[in-house]
Amino acid sequence: MTVKLDTEGVRCIGVFESLTGARVKDCVVDNGANKVTFVVKKGDMGLAIGKNGANINKVENRLRKVVEVVEHSSDLSEFVENLLRPACVKSVELLTKNEKCCACVKISKRYKGAAIGRNGEKIKRAKLLVKRNQNIDNLILV
Repeated sequence: MTVKLDTEGVRCIGVFESLTGARVKDCVVDNGANKVTFVVKKGDMGLAIGKNGANINKVENRLRKVVEVVEHSSDLSEFVENLLRPACVKSVELLTKNEKCCACVKISKRYKGAAIGRNGEKIKRAKLLVKRNQNIDNLILV
């Protein structure tokens, strides 16, 4: 699946890759929350973070935004788990209705707030990234 990025997303990816050396698969820029979420290729997470988070700090200082890094996975349940961290995902079920795919994610009640995020920002970003990277139309927390 091809991901289309705007000019700010392309600029952020260029800065991130040049400072960290990690390869980026996708990027979501949220100007309202002053946050950038990068999806890095599997195995590049350590490279992206750097020793004691040094690379993340460099990128945050350059972009003047909070940076979140998520590791990509071709496995849907693993990818959703990575997106919703630190929430503890119990299971991910794939449902198909009227030719639309929906991922039903079971999370323990204790972590439901962490999975949703402030004003629903985290779950909105997760839905967008799952749609762009896994071709899933919706993400439902149970």
